[in-house]
Order: sequence, then structure tokens, then C-alpha cells
Amino acid sequence: MNRSIGSPSHRSITTARTVPVRGGGVSDFLQLDTGDAPRGGLADWLAGEVRHAIADGRLPVGGRLPATRTLAADLRVSRGVVTEAYRRLTEDGHVAGRGRGGTVVVAVPRTPVPVPHTPGPAPNAPTPACTAAGKGRAALFTVPPDDLGVFDAIRAAPARIDLSPGLPDLAAFPRAAWLRAERSVLAGLIPSDFGYGDPRGTPVLRTAVAHWLSRNRGIRADPDDVMIVNGTAQALRLLVDVLHADGVREVAVEEPGSLGVRQHLRPLGTPPVPVDAHGIRVDALRATGARAVLLTPAHQFPTGVVLGGERRRELMEWVHDGGLVIEDDYDAEHRYDRPAVPALRALLPEHVCYAGSVSKLLAPALRLGWLLAPPAYRDALLDAKRLTDLGTAALPQLVLAHLMDSGDLERHLRLIRRHHRRRRDAMIAAIGADLPTAVVHGAAAGLHLTITFQRGAYEGSDATLATAALGQGVKVHPLSWHTQLPHARGLVLGYAASTPTEIAEGVAVLGRLVREG
Repeated sequence: MNRSIGSPSHRSITTARTVPVRGGGVSDFLQLDTGDAPRGGLADWLAGEVRHAIADGRLPVGGRLPATRTLAADLRVSRGVVTEAYRRLTEDGHVAGRGRGGTVVVAVPRTPVPVPHTPGPAPNAPTPACTAAGKGRAALFTVPPDDLGVFDAIRAAPARIDLSPGLPDLAAFPRAAWLRAERSVLAGLIPSDFGYGDPRGTPVLRTAVAHWLSRNRGIRADPDDVMIVNGTAQALRLLVDVLHADGVREVAVEEPGSLGVRQHLRPLGTPPVPVDAHGIRVDALRATGARAVLLTPAHQFPTGVVLGGERRRELMEWVHDGGLVIEDDYDAEHRYDRPAVPALRALLPEHVCYAGSVSKLLAPALRLGWLLAPPAYRDALLDAKRLTDLGTAALPQLVLAHLMDSGDLERHLRLIRRHHRRRRDAMIAAIGADLPTAVVHGAAAGLHLTITFQRGAYEGSDATLATAALGQGVKVHPLSWHTQLPHARGLVLGYAASTPTEIAEGVAVLGRLVREG
């Protein structure tokens, strides 16, 4: 019998029964035989078999799995066993329920690639993985990287497990909701809507963003305060040009702080200001003499600390003395173990340039974000935006506005919070098992964790460790990438875009390298 996906009019996977053998149950679906399952582990076994079939192409994306009742009857197991297996696959992001459409394959897991085991290197010595990879791979983790294309290179570097920070669960992108919104938007457009529009963004999205920020971030804004941009990256670039024209020559940055942010601010000086358990040290900020500072106060990258109340009060005094804050509201929506903290823009609207986007909420591919600036800078930013691209593409703006207004975006946020929290918990558990001496930072919110190594736990450089991990097929960021001053060795680990299984395997590789190194 043909067990492949059927014609376009019949996408389900055929599941005819066969005669059970050895007292167990068998099915034509994937030739499953419960006699192969370990005692007491039926759900794990079934989930693993389906996962392998997705990975090797026997179950293509778009294919429908058998109904739980049908497969349970074939395998002579309780329906709960099949339901539990499907639940695990759903949490891993490999399948999704489609109501009457059944359970459908939506994403292919990364297939593990066997890597020969080699002894670990001496501290600070080139690792076998590093030398095998050659200079190109090793250069990815040079500190500090000189090449603006370093993030393109690390994204393109092959790896079976990607624990890079900054990515949400891309398999959870709400395709059905996006398509519904797109059809609704297109049906209502008139010919003039396809022409050039307001370079600030479509009025409907600026209104939707103002309402979204009011509900979710405590920011009271008029739609005229909002400029739609191509993500936070463009917001920073526009600000660099406008601030430079205004005589600003330095923007202080958090230490440690994002390498990507420093790259965007490269035309200006970026004096580092230490971050401690309460956030940026405002006394050290004053000492730099910088007129502007870039902050990630809701979930500092990469440490995860929240800017505390006392530091906020000190910062208010600093801005009233003539300072300007650029607020990158990084990871603000992704919180698990603490309530939301208000945005700085909500407290200091005349002194804060606020940037946000949907890159971590929906997908970076959309390139949609917003910038709210004090009145003194709005006209100059509008001129810069107009000269850059005449405005962000209008059709995606209209679709996003529809998602915001319909409540679909908030429903999606609730869904991915659950996904991300489970993966965060899986990473913490894996670190406890395989990196017990590592100190975990920033677990209460966000899409990443930072770990640091206490003295004596690991003596090699974190760049060497990241290089060795990449040689073993695991992609991470060394903490030293995101520092300008001497700092503890560490790694920045993203968990949102990987399944719990992949997270556990990736952390196990890191644990082995640390023990050997």
C-alpha cells in the first residue's frame, strides 16, 4: 500500500490496519510496531518515530498525521498515548493542530549529524574543531569582530543546533491569521492605496501601534508621534544621522551590551557604561560626558537585568540635565516570572527616543518596527526617513494593523509565551545537568539566557569555546562578543527557536567541551 502523502485533494496519510504480531500493535503508518517500543515509554517512542520521519522526509511539511483514535486502534494502545506523543511534537514546533483539518506537519527538525569525538584542547589553545574549520570559522569569534558582515556569516554558518540569541519560535508564525488578514486588507483597498503614501507610515498602523503601546507598555502616544520603520536597525541608523547633525558625537552604551547595537552606532563613539544587578550605573554614565545613551531597560541584553526604580530616578535627573535616552524595548513582551515594567518612554516622553519592532514577536523577515521621538527630533527624522526609502512598504503595515486591531496579535503573544517558557525551562534544566558550575543570568524574561563561568570552572576563552561548539554543530555567541571591557567568560544562549530536545543536546555538547577544556 502506498503510504506517501496523497494528491492535493487528499493530503492525509493513509493508515490501514494490519494484523498485530507478538501481542503488540502494528500500523501501515510508518510501519510502526509497538513491539519495538521500550517498556513504559510508548509516548516517547511514538513521538521519536514521527520526529525521525519528518526529519528524513517521509512526512513532508503539509502532510496530515492519522487521527489519534485511528492510530491508537492500529497500535492497540490507549488514545492517551497518541495524544501525548502529538502534544510533545506540537510543543517542539514540528506539528500543529488544524481543527477539522487534523494534525499537520509544519516544520522539519534539524537532523543530528554524527561528529567524531576528539579530546579537548588545553586552555586557550586552538581546538581541533577550530583548526578543522579553518580561519574563516575561527574569525567569526574574533574579539572584537571588525567586519560588519559578521552576523551574516554566523547566520550562514552550518549548524545542526542553533542556540543563537535573538530569534523567536519561527515555526509558530501565525500563517493562517496573517493570510486571513492579508485577504481582508486586499479586498478593501482602492487603487490609490497602491501609490506612494505617508513616509511616516500608514495612518491605520500608526494608530494601531499607539493603541498597542498604550495597552502593553504604558506609553500614551498620539498616532502622529509614531513613525513606522524597517525594524529597530533602521530606527538606530536614522537616529545616528540626525544626532550627528545635531552635534552629538558619542552615544554611551551598556557594558556588556549588544555588538549589533555598537555596529549600528559605529559612526559615533560608544563609551561603555557598566551594568550591575540594578541596571546601568548612572554615576558612570555621567562620568563619560556623553549627551546620549542607548538602553535596553526592560530586559538588558545580554545580562537580562531590569533597570531598577532607584536607577530610573537617577536617570531622570540625568536627562533633566540635558541627556537623551534611546530606548530599545528589547524583549519587553516576553516575560515569564515577573510583571511588566513600564517603558522609560512612558515616564520621560520629552527625553526618550523609543524603538520597538515585531521581529521577536512575529518574525525578523517582516522588517516592521516603530520609532517614537521627542518633538525636537521628529522633523529631522522624517526627512531622513523620506530620503532613505520614501517610507516602509505599505501592504505589510496594513496586515499588521489588522492583526493588532483584531486581537490576533495578542492571542499569538499568549501562545508564544507558553512555547518560549517551556523552552526556557528546558534550557535551565539542561544547564543544571550538564553545566552545573555555570551561573545563569536573565531567566525571568526574554528569548535568551547568559551563562558565566566561575574561576576554575573553565579556563579557556569563551571565543574558543564558541568556536569548538560550532565545530560540533552547535551555534552560540561568546559573551566577549558583547563586551568592550574585560569581563567574565561566558556564553549567550538563545532558546526560543530550538526544541527542548535540541536544547538538551546542544547544552550537553557545551558541557562536554567545558569538561574537556
